[in-house]
Amino acid sequence: MQIDDIEVRCEGQGDEAVVLIHGWPDTLALWDAQVAALAPRRRCVRFTLPGFDRHRAPRPSSLDEVVAVIHRIVSTTCPGERVTLLLHDWGCLYGYQYALRHPETVARIVGVDIGDAGSAAHRATLGTKAKLMALGYQLWLALAWRLGGNLGDRMARWMAKSMRCPTPAEEIVASMGYPYAVQWFGVKGGFRGVRPFVPQVPMLYLYGQRKPFMFHSPAWVEALAARPGSRVMGLPTGHWVMVQRPQEFNAAVIDWLDGR
Repeated sequence: MQIDDIEVRCEGQGDEAVVLIHGWPDTLALWDAQVAALAPRRRCVRFTLPGFDRHRAPRPSSLDEVVAVIHRIVSTTCPGERVTLLLHDWGCLYGYQYALRHPETVARIVGVDIGDAGSAAHRATLGTKAKLMALGYQLWLALAWRLGGNLGDRMARWMAKSMRCPTPAEEIVASMGYPYAVQWFGVKGGFRGVRPFVPQVPMLYLYGQRKPFMFHSPAWVEALAARPGSRVMGLPTGHWVMVQRPQEFNAAVIDWLDGR
């Protein structure tokens, strides 16, 4: 179906709905293996974030606009239900903020590789090298978005290759990098409305252990692991955990959703 000029796919069967939201520089195709594993017993709702579909016009969006899109999709596809959110990368930021603003629609959260990134506690754990690395790739992608065109696309694809992103290069365009421009250039009002994320529902947090630095603080994961019904699990991968170890990832998600 089309919701707000966005293709939304609803697949699978069952009483429980899982809404899957990707990050940079991905599309709804990121979740192919997860939908295949979940669909026999759960309904999967997935879509490409506004502005991330290279076949449509660029669509830089504010935090409020993206959260509103998520709410329209959830309300249309799962009316009156409380859903499970399965989130990665920028999908975590947008999904976490959605859960804080619309708690009546969220039953559980699966967060992938992004915890309390950007918080004071997280920043305190990063050394100078890690801070410079994070600043470097984010400003590069923000600049690629600003420049656009063939040059911007080449910049975005070069960065994706250097980060070992599994998305095919031809699917990556500079316009996908607008969240970095929102963050660093204040485009669309910046991220001034972001609230600190403290999960109010049970949460499974899966993260890759083989990265130059983490996107969570030890204190955040310790507090989450201590919450009843929640779990923290690291896998020997980089940032794209669900692609690099799909079987282990899917098994962990399904076991947790089934209460095991």
